[in-house]
Amino acid sequence: MEKILLLEDLEKAENKTLYCTFDEKIEGIDCVTPIHAELCAKSLGEFIEITGNIKGTVTLECDLCLEKFNYDLDFDIDEMYSKGSLLGDYDESGQEFELKEGQFVTDLNGVKEIDIYDLLYQSVILNLPNKKVCGINCKGRNFLSEENIPDPRLEVFKNIQINPKD
Repeated sequence: MEKILLLEDLEKAENKTLYCTFDEKIEGIDCVTPIHAELCAKSLGEFIEITGNIKGTVTLECDLCLEKFNYDLDFDIDEMYSKGSLLGDYDESGQEFELKEGQFVTDLNGVKEIDIYDLLYQSVILNLPNKKVCGINCKGRNFLSEENIPDPRLEVFKNIQINPKD
């Protein structure tokens, strides 16, 4: 499913600003509810800024107990795109532009569209927690410690051999 923002449409829009709403499940992400995004795209000369808020619920697997749980998303995005090459002519134009801390610029390399679907996919993936835990009281799988059964995630290390240097 593609959702495309054409740069030509953005340049023709009033105040060079377009608003869009997204309400769909994203392929490759286990969505419980559709991902809802309210986005604003602004043309800023040689740059395009897309800001907005993303909400939804996804299913994750707990890193401790391996059980599935629902995780609520609610975060803001602020993405910057360069219409031309970042190493190109914009330095000579005298245009100054301040990036915020932690903000990156994606170089469109002459492409005349932005894939909103891909932007939302990447934003959701990057805003998932590094450590996925179903709850503050999760103690992992009880049967692993009670029955002295090794953690199945560690099977990969079972046949490892280390040869010390003499």
